[in-house]
Amino acid sequence: MKFNIITLGCKVNAYESEIIKEKLLKDDFIYTNEEEADIIIINTCSVTNVADNKSKKQVRHAKRMNKIVVVCGCSSENNQQEYQDMDIDILIGTKDKSLINEIIKDYLQNHCPVTKFYDAKFYDFEDMQIAKFTTHTRAFVKIQDGCNNFCSYCIIPYVRKNIRSKDFNTSIEEIRTLAQNGHQEVVLTGIHTGSYYSKDGHDLADLITEISKIDELKRIRISSIEITELNAKMLEVIKNNPKVVNHFHIPLQAGTDKILKIMHRKYDLQYFEDKLNTLRKIKPDVSITTDVIVGHPYETEEDFLETVSNCEKLNFAKIHVFPYSKRDGTLSATMPQVSDVEKKHRSKVLNELSKKLESQFLTNHLKQVIEVLTEEIKDEATYGFTSNYIRVKIPQKLELNKFYKIKTLAVADLCLVGEAVENKAKVVTN
Repeated sequence: MKFNIITLGCKVNAYESEIIKEKLLKDDFIYTNEEEADIIIINTCSVTNVADNKSKKQVRHAKRMNKIVVVCGCSSENNQQEYQDMDIDILIGTKDKSLINEIIKDYLQNHCPVTKFYDAKFYDFEDMQIAKFTTHTRAFVKIQDGCNNFCSYCIIPYVRKNIRSKDFNTSIEEIRTLAQNGHQEVVLTGIHTGSYYSKDGHDLADLITEISKIDELKRIRISSIEITELNAKMLEVIKNNPKVVNHFHIPLQAGTDKILKIMHRKYDLQYFEDKLNTLRKIKPDVSITTDVIVGHPYETEEDFLETVSNCEKLNFAKIHVFPYSKRDGTLSATMPQVSDVEKKHRSKVLNELSKKLESQFLTNHLKQVIEVLTEEIKDEATYGFTSNYIRVKIPQKLELNKFYKIKTLAVADLCLVGEAVENKAKVVTN
């Protein structure tokens, strides 16, 4: 049987889809494109209404193609009855993704539709381990699941449940295997990655310290970390461990203390700025990217303008802008809502600022020699990323998954363009 996987949402979903793919391949299923597949697996996302709608659209499309349809993930967990009404062959939520291969085999044998959800507030960590990541040069490694923050706007703690972490030694061995199989960079990921804390008392700083001892591993990246988790221990690791990359994604979410308080965020702007200043002091060339929600309930035009001003002051390398999405079941959904027109306008303004800041950050790296890990060849050019997560285009075909010294020459399409300066740069001729 042939299968295809459609993945929506975050890096955790990307990792879990790789687990599903690896297990099915071991069971002699064949991975192929959507048109040729007998089975379509849709790993859904529910972080916003847009994500929910995209997930449901993918399911309807697969149903029209008369495929065996398997649906899992946050959107199905969050909208159980709606998905059950769609007459899906195999329907689960956020739990049991590691068992999808077995569920599919049972379905093919007995042809009985499967719907499986759990009525539980607390889950144990669902152990998953992968040997090689097939869709990226960088390997995503899920070390944590769940969130206990319950920010007023967010549905994720309700669909992903409680915080839980992968076993410390299991995490190390998985990363060791990935590195030995060719992955020179790993991205530690989770729903709330910085909350990692294993049952034997190891935190994220401990895990980074231990995996940095793996010779084949050259870069360690954290998918996202909360500002409150940049404690003295973590900052010491960031300062002294050369394998920790020069980029951190730190969600701000709002640029005024008023809205941060309404959102139930655990810091104010002064705390956030002080931590960024400390981080930049120990990593002068650090790239700091962020998330900001615009149009949250009670956000006035004055609040928004203050957010824009503070985002510019904080000098992010890039801002991921999200118009507030009302999620039923959250506290923010009960508050007075900002109009869609206003949210669209504010998104446009903040996105323009993001482009300006990103362009400035790239321009600051012109006429320099930087190290790039190559990841992709497209249209006769090679693309890769620096430690501080700058995308670099080299207008020639180079060997992939290799580090090259690149002299930067120009900025184009929010990307640095450069040339390899190493005498022995390996050029691909076919």
